[in-house]
Amino acid sequence: MNSLISRGNLFDDFFRDVAPGFYVKALHGDPLPSAAQIKVDVKETEKAYTVHAEVPGVPKEDIHVSLDGSIVTLRAEVKQHDSTGKDEKVLRSERYFGAVSRSFQLPVDIDATQAKAKYDNGVLTLTLPKKLASGGTQRLAID
Repeated sequence: MNSLISRGNLFDDFFRDVAPGFYVKALHGDPLPSAAQIKVDVKETEKAYTVHAEVPGVPKEDIHVSLDGSIVTLRAEVKQHDSTGKDEKVLRSERYFGAVSRSFQLPVDIDATQAKAKYDNGVLTLTLPKKLASGGTQRLAID
């Protein structure tokens, strides 16, 4: 099923290839990539999950991570900053701006008090310790 072409991309590709001058993008700023385009690698050890998420060009102050049980939500926002000199004008700007978020669920609840986040060179690294089970499964005696 992954090899199917989406309806929108088929026509976009057609017009881009056949009549590139007819299909013109806006001159100022593209929206952020869709949530599915925040590339995420998730690794698991016995005690924790490690998540690597690509969020290039976003200041770390504008990246927000929230944990709710086993659900991890990543949110990033790039603000549009227009700065032009006295005698210049913008002809084309392809920098992303806007907000994007992505949520995914892990198999086990996360211990949010021990979780850590680090941002370096456009890659957000989360260390998410697994919440220890409170005694594990308990067997009930049948009377």
